[in-house]
Amino acid sequence: MKAIAFNGSPRTGGNTEFLLTKVLEPISKAGIKTELVHIGGKPVRGCLACNRCIQNKDKKCATKTDIINECIEKMIEADAIILGSPTYFADMTSEMKALIDRAGFVSMANGGLFTRKIGAAVVVNRRGGATHVLDSINHLFLASKMIVPGSTYWNFGVGVQKGDVEKDEEALANMKDLGETIAWLVKTLKPVVF
Repeated sequence: MKAIAFNGSPRTGGNTEFLLTKVLEPISKAGIKTELVHIGGKPVRGCLACNRCIQNKDKKCATKTDIINECIEKMIEADAIILGSPTYFADMTSEMKALIDRAGFVSMANGGLFTRKIGAAVVVNRRGGATHVLDSINHLFLASKMIVPGSTYWNFGVGVQKGDVEKDEEALANMKDLGETIAWLVKTLKPVVF
């Protein structure tokens, strides 16, 4: 059993990373392997719409010059996928969008690689736009026939400077609850074979 989180923020040690670690803590505590992968600030490119993933059906993107294929491989192996992004002009970072577009396309081209996996979004915003980012990330999960767990509120926190979200008590409680829900789902769904 494994849960993997992808940090779309280019800011190492920032608010998005902090919230993702807060989601992973109860999952790890439940005995489920966890991993946090940083894609923000890395040189990743968007989907080229070359359709080679449809032709090749090898569970890989034809673009092999960045870390996206490593990320796709980790997503395939995981039971739960958590995608985190700060809010940039009311949307996700370009690195997160590249991961979603390319991984989503590869998944669909190979018969639905993410079907029945758990998917959760975690977002940080300064003032507004977080709901749109949450919705945008959830589009991948819903279009991939994934299970999107709820929590006590929307999965976002408020902060600008590093450490600001540590003061957002509602966000911290929500991340803990989200992690506990993901852990429960992973353990409940894992024995189910279709």
